[in-house]
Amino acid sequence: MKKIAVLLMLCACPQRALAAGPDCRAIENAGERLACYDAGSTTKKDKPAVVESDASRAAYKDPLIAEDARIAAKLKNICRGC
Repeated sequence: MKKIAVLLMLCACPQRALAAGPDCRAIENAGERLACYDAGSTTKKDKPAVVESDASRAAYKDPLIAEDARIAAKLKNICRGC
């Protein structure tokens, strides 16, 4: 049991070390500090864009459109002034 706990601790420690970024607060020059923060941040530019017109996917069909049409037809047939 102790071996498993030690193994888990050893696996968790390197992940924290990799997650730590550069120490941008120590940089005194404002421009260099800003560049350090920009380099360390993840922006939407880094992520691939979502392709909306992908030919491999079928077009989305809303299952409620047909049901809404049936309900609207039933409501039109209700006599409201009899």
